[in-house]
Amino acid sequence: MNTIPALRNRFSLLALGALLGSFLLLPGCGKKQDGPKQMPPALPAMKVELSSASVTTDYSVRLEGLADAEIRPQVDGMLQAILVKEGDLVKKGQPLFKIDDSVYREQYNTALAAQRAAEAQAAVAKVNAEKLVPLVENKVVAPVQLTTAKAQEQAARALAAQAAASARSAAINLDYTVIKAPVAGYIGRIPYRQGNLLTKNQAAALTTLSDVNRMYAVFSISEAGFADFKKLYPGATLQQKIDAVPPVKLTLSDGTVYQHDGKLESISGDFDASTGSIRLRVSFPNPEGFLRSGNSGTVSLSSNYNHVILVPQSATVELQDKVMVTLLKPGNKVMKQVISVAGRSGPNYIVSEGLKPGDVIVTAGIERLQDGMVIKPLSAAAPGAPAPAAQTPNAR
Repeated sequence: MNTIPALRNRFSLLALGALLGSFLLLPGCGKKQDGPKQMPPALPAMKVELSSASVTTDYSVRLEGLADAEIRPQVDGMLQAILVKEGDLVKKGQPLFKIDDSVYREQYNTALAAQRAAEAQAAVAKVNAEKLVPLVENKVVAPVQLTTAKAQEQAARALAAQAAASARSAAINLDYTVIKAPVAGYIGRIPYRQGNLLTKNQAAALTTLSDVNRMYAVFSISEAGFADFKKLYPGATLQQKIDAVPPVKLTLSDGTVYQHDGKLESISGDFDASTGSIRLRVSFPNPEGFLRSGNSGTVSLSSNYNHVILVPQSATVELQDKVMVTLLKPGNKVMKQVISVAGRSGPNYIVSEGLKPGDVIVTAGIERLQDGMVIKPLSAAAPGAPAPAAQTPNAR
């Protein structure tokens, strides 16, 4: 009775051993398989060197004419005639508008008549005084009569002078009824029409007259920007620094570059207390008349740096307020390095701190790199230089 279970157990152990032996005989079983070895990524790298760079800073500007004169009436009256059209080029002294002068002409005629009457009375008073001179000398009349006559002559002359002043004032008002161009230039918008009532205290101007033979591009910089300006350009005085600024380019609102270069002419004498900025003015010639007052655009001020390190902007990453490059260390290991940027020169950053000549940086594919990773460096051209051979640290 006990023999049968023992035989069953023995047969079960034999079957299990055969099954295990069949697995061990399978190819590769029980032997560790090594996968293909992962190669480090091949990325371009470059050695940084000292070089020169030109930096361009752009500022938004508003254009003003050499003279932007608001044309306003100086007497009240009805606008009788508009003698020019919007956009006309006019000469200095050319009539622009005509105000109804009937009232002022009559005032002038009245004042002129009063002047002539007063002058006649002065002449009569003079004759009366002169007539008494021999009579007083011959003691025919008392001297007091001559004194009185001379006083009356002086009063008559004063009245005549007063009447003449009134006549001149009336003549000025009459002349104001023809509004003339104070300077040569282009006529701006004319919001009034014939028949409108004009007053000398009205809020809106009749038009604006712009002398655009020379245009000014006006912009502002901050107090910190002004400090940088003084450091950037050579010169012992502010005027010498202004003179050292290279010719200025103007880009119009449609993206076209104006054909004539400008010149930085002046910097305001004080800062605007409300904005903390100071005003600069660049002068541009305008012989073709293409520029007009009120145009907007961008001026580009350039400056030159010598013996600086340039790195491509594409070789940097920005994290919050920091700019970083990927530095290649011995053993071709990478490390993030924070740099200080002094400015931009085309597609490159000008580095003031964080790198030194001879350092090697990775120029592409840096987004996926972590500190300590190993790469295979490839050659890359330094900014502004022909492509050099790959410069990498010696591997250990």
